[in-house]
Amino acid sequence: MHRGGKLEMRSTIPVRDKEDLSLAYTPGVARVCTAIADNPELANDYTWTSKVVAVVTDGTAVLGLGDIGPAASMPVMEGKSLLLKEFAGVDSVPIALDCTGVEEIVETVVRLAPSFGGINLEDISAPRCFEIEDRLRAALDIPVFHDDQHGTAIVTLAALKNAARLVGRPLSDLRAVVAGAGASGVAVTRMLLEAGIGDIAVSDSRGLIHQGRAGLNPVKEALAADTNRAGLRGSTEEALRGADVFIGLSGGTVHESSIATMADDAIVFALSNPTPEVHPDVAWRHARVVATGRSDFPNQINNVLAFPGIFRGALDVRARTITEGMKLAAADALAAIVGDDLAPDHIIPGPFDERVAPAVSAAVADQARREGVARS
Repeated sequence: MHRGGKLEMRSTIPVRDKEDLSLAYTPGVARVCTAIADNPELANDYTWTSKVVAVVTDGTAVLGLGDIGPAASMPVMEGKSLLLKEFAGVDSVPIALDCTGVEEIVETVVRLAPSFGGINLEDISAPRCFEIEDRLRAALDIPVFHDDQHGTAIVTLAALKNAARLVGRPLSDLRAVVAGAGASGVAVTRMLLEAGIGDIAVSDSRGLIHQGRAGLNPVKEALAADTNRAGLRGSTEEALRGADVFIGLSGGTVHESSIATMADDAIVFALSNPTPEVHPDVAWRHARVVATGRSDFPNQINNVLAFPGIFRGALDVRARTITEGMKLAAADALAAIVGDDLAPDHIIPGPFDERVAPAVSAAVADQARREGVARS
């Protein structure tokens, strides 16, 4: 399947004879070029720029494989481009950068940006990924989206909304524990806070993050200020006692005995791949709802449910950015697809549900217009 790559480029017009050639290239193309030079906005109508996404990585945090470098990351980047095209009809170009410094990456992407209508950052290690995204968002007037962060967060929120509906409780009544403070862990936490989760504690390899803990980087310091209102300290396992929700994004292990101490009707999202923090068959013994990141168990939290539709909607209205409101709208649209089919083993649609991308893209486009970030 992978030999020779998974992508190719095709023309959208036929070149059958000399007349076609003269129109598609020289001399006919000159008229288009001079028109764009006089009015740069015309590039959106007469080139592919506004319809194409750059899928950009430095290969430092690839799919659970870690820092494998730009060349080895390319099969994954091709895969992301494949998914954008297959699930939402979005064209994209995978770009693996041979640099890892924040300044180098930001400068390179800014210089490439005139060729694209959106930037999908992918598999860049934390905490650098936060600064890179923030600086690119500030520098560019096209959508910049780090899928490891926001794609995961959107799908997790959608699934948790339905899990909460299943157990008959509002998000505001739930106490959650997130294991993992990398890109996805921080983004999931931030989105759950935005959605109104009751309380949430986050742990890293040194235990629970709380105010006053020594050695926190700026991202974790900000997280400590906004989470863990109960002031919990110690380990993930200790925080799970009486907790309603566990979300694993750590690559670590949580023992069955700790899951057993959670509240009645517990919700367990063990999302690390390929090995969940707790095996789903074990989690089902104690939880009402269980989700994983794997396709061979029910309730897969899969980013492909979010990022293709996100970019389709943003590109369709030529959005200047992707706002928090647009992400929340995507999560609501995704959750709504389940509807009356809600069940413990069906809290999120499957990746091949043809309703997903259209629903997400429509919600994103509508919200972009409401917030005034759409240009069309």
